[in-house]
Amino acid sequence: MTMQHSPGTTYTCLMHPEVEQPTPGKCPKCGMDLGPRKPEEHEQKKRSQDGEMAEGDHLEMTRQMREKWLWTNCTVISLGVWLAISPFTFDYTSALMTWNDVISGVLLAFFAALALWPRFDFVGRWSVSFVGIWLQFAPLVFWAPDAAAYVNDTLIGALAVGLSILVPMMPGMAHHMEMMKPGPEIPPGWTYNPSTWHQRAPMIGLALLGWFISRHLAAYQLGYSRTIWEPFFGKGTENVLTSEVSRMWPISDAGLGALAYTIEFLMAWMGGKTRWRTMPWMVTFFFILVVPLGLTHIILVILQPVAVGYWCTLCLAAAFVMLVMIPFTIDEVVAMGQFVAWSVRRGKPFWRTFWVGGTMEGGAADDRTPTYGAPAGEMVAPMAWGVTAPWPLVVSTLLGAWMMLAPWALDVEGAAARSNQVAGALVVTVSITVMAEVVRAGRFLNILLGVWLIVAPWLLSGASPMLRWNNVILGIVLLALTLPRGTIREKYAGWDRYVL
Repeated sequence: MTMQHSPGTTYTCLMHPEVEQPTPGKCPKCGMDLGPRKPEEHEQKKRSQDGEMAEGDHLEMTRQMREKWLWTNCTVISLGVWLAISPFTFDYTSALMTWNDVISGVLLAFFAALALWPRFDFVGRWSVSFVGIWLQFAPLVFWAPDAAAYVNDTLIGALAVGLSILVPMMPGMAHHMEMMKPGPEIPPGWTYNPSTWHQRAPMIGLALLGWFISRHLAAYQLGYSRTIWEPFFGKGTENVLTSEVSRMWPISDAGLGALAYTIEFLMAWMGGKTRWRTMPWMVTFFFILVVPLGLTHIILVILQPVAVGYWCTLCLAAAFVMLVMIPFTIDEVVAMGQFVAWSVRRGKPFWRTFWVGGTMEGGAADDRTPTYGAPAGEMVAPMAWGVTAPWPLVVSTLLGAWMMLAPWALDVEGAAARSNQVAGALVVTVSITVMAEVVRAGRFLNILLGVWLIVAPWLLSGASPMLRWNNVILGIVLLALTLPRGTIREKYAGWDRYVL
C-alpha cells in the first residue's frame, strides 16, 4: 500500500484500510475521502464529520437505554413530594429542617422530572444524586431535633442516589459503555475476578451492619433515644458519646459514621463485574472511603481509653466492621492500578482512562465464579478469594486484643497502660488488614510493634513487673509469628513479586 501521488497509486481509507481503489473517491463504509492524506489530517476530518452526528446519536442512544428505567424518575418524583410535605405531616419542630425538606423535596421532584428528557438526563440525574447526598448530611448539620426528620432524610437520600445512578446506568456513561469493546473479566495473570458480586457481597453486608450500629449510636447523640446499649463497660458508651472529644465535632460523630457506611453501601453496588477496568474512578473513591477514612475511624476508636478514659462496646464493634472490610477491598484496587498502568504505557491518556475506563488485551472470561442457582457452599467460597486467614495472623490478632485488655486485667494505669492499649489495637489492625493476600508483606509492621511492646514497659511509668514480663513474652511471640508468610492461594500477575 502506498500513499504517494504517482501512477499506480492506491487510494485507501485510513479508518478502513481494507477499502482500496486506484482513483480518488469516497469510502463506502464511512463516507470519508480516500487518501493519499497525512494520518493526522484524515483523523481530524473524520472527527469533524463525526461531530455533526455525535449529539444526535448520543441523545438517541440515551433515549433507548433510559426508556425502560423511566420508572425510577417517577419514583424519585414521588419521594420528592413525600419529603416536601413531611414537615407538615410529622409536625417538625425545627424551622431549618422544615425549609430543608421542603426545598430538597421540590428539587428532587424537579430534577427527576427534568431527566425524563434525554437532553437533560445527565444534569437531572446527577443533580438528584447530589441532593440525595446532601440529605444524608442535613440532619447532622442542623442537629435535627425530630427523629422523623432524620429517618426521612437519610432513607430518602439513599433511595434518591440508588434510583438515579445505581439502578439505571450511571448518567453520561451510556454512550461510552455502549461503544466500548469487549474485554476480559479476569485481569491478565490473575486467577479470579476481584469485582464480581460475590467479591462485593461481604462489603455490602458489613456496610449494612456498620450502618445499623452507627445509626443506633447517632440516635442517642441526637437525642432520639434516652438509653444506649452497653453490655460490658457500664456507662462507657454513654461517657464516650457525651465526652468532650465527641463534642469537638461540629456534627454527631456517630451520625457521620452512619453516613460513611451509607455511602460505602451504595458505592459497593456501583458498576458491573468488570468495574476494575470500566470504572477506575469508582474503585479509587471506594478504596479511599474504606481504607484511609476507615483507618482514621479505627484510630479514633482505639484512642478512646487514652483520650476519654472509657471503652464503648458498640464503637468497638463499628470499628471492627470497618476493619474487616479493608482486606476485601484492596485486591480490586491492585487490579485497577495494573489496568491503568497498562493503558498509560500504551499511550492512552491517564485521565480519560481513569474516568471512563477501557479494555485491554489478555485476561479471560470468568468461568470460575459460580452462577445463580449453584449450591450454597459454592456461592460462599468466592466471597473470600484473595483473603486468607493463616494461623499466625489469627494468633497475632488475638494477642493484640489481649494487649488492649492486659492493663485492665493486670490493674495497671499510666503511660504504660495507654501504650499497651494503642499498640495492641494497632497489632489487631495490621494483622486483619494483611489477611488480604496482595498486602501480606505489610505484616512486617508487627515487628516494629513487637519491639515496642517489649521495651515500652521498661521506659514508661506505671508498669508493674507482671505487665513487663507479659509484654516481653507477647513481644517475642509476635516477632516469631510475623516471619511466616502464610497461605497464598491466588495469582496477581506482576504484583506477585510484592506478595512477600
